[in-house]
Amino acid sequence: MQKEVVLEIENLTFGYSKEKLLYKEFSLSLRTGEIVTILGPSGSGKSTLFELIAGNLKPLSGTIKKEPFSQVFQDPYSSFHPTYTIQNQIEDVAGIDGLEALCAQMGVEPDLLQKKPHELSGGQLQRASILRALLMKPKLLLADEPTSALDNLIQLGVMKLLFRTLEGVGILRITHDRDLAKWCSDTIVELS
Repeated sequence: MQKEVVLEIENLTFGYSKEKLLYKEFSLSLRTGEIVTILGPSGSGKSTLFELIAGNLKPLSGTIKKEPFSQVFQDPYSSFHPTYTIQNQIEDVAGIDGLEALCAQMGVEPDLLQKKPHELSGGQLQRASILRALLMKPKLLLADEPTSALDNLIQLGVMKLLFRTLEGVGILRITHDRDLAKWCSDTIVELS
């Protein structure tokens, strides 16, 4: 079965100034079932790439073609409103068709969805963030350091959850953790 291309970046050039480019004729392709990791130190342009893909920044030249996408952010507390329940915030952006099955698959107790973000641990909230992103039915999942704030055991569990979603999704993830990148990536793109 042919895997669908969910992200195609061709000859991308971008910089906050024309004298200092972060990307010069950068190209990348991602298909369903693949994890491509962008690896690099702070300030190398990892998050800027996600901003370009999301359309929040415009390239100086080049093209970005993408299928419907959703994002998982590094800090789950900043990606949820503090005064609404998790379920309210999921329903604001996604349908809840398949919610129960996905909760079971991801180890999220359904009663956690009735709580507010501050009532959950970091690991629970990050799993809720992934749950919300997957319920949006993306073809492309942008994961910005989705496990960096978690302890090693929870980090492993969250990555295994992401692996289970790969059949119909391509994952582009950001990390500065070389070992994690080697362990879970089909392709690593290293920025300096």
